[in-house]
Amino acid sequence: MCRSIKTLRPPVLPEEATEEEIRAAALQYVRKVSGFRAPAAHNREVFDQAVAEIAESTAKLLRDIEVRGRVGAG
Repeated sequence: MCRSIKTLRPPVLPEEATEEEIRAAALQYVRKVSGFRAPAAHNREVFDQAVAEIAESTAKLLRDIEVRGRVGAG
């Protein structure tokens, strides 16, 4: 859907994704889905809230996902 969003989990990244990388991916997703690169002032709050919620969900997914066959995986 959004080709500019990169995979944020090892082994694609050599280490864990940063908060900045997670937020950037969430922002790209919200931009794509909403059709707005930057929302109008009257939509700023809902736009920013969506980015925050998606970033939070993404961080949880990356924290909880199990990658089988990964050396050092628990």
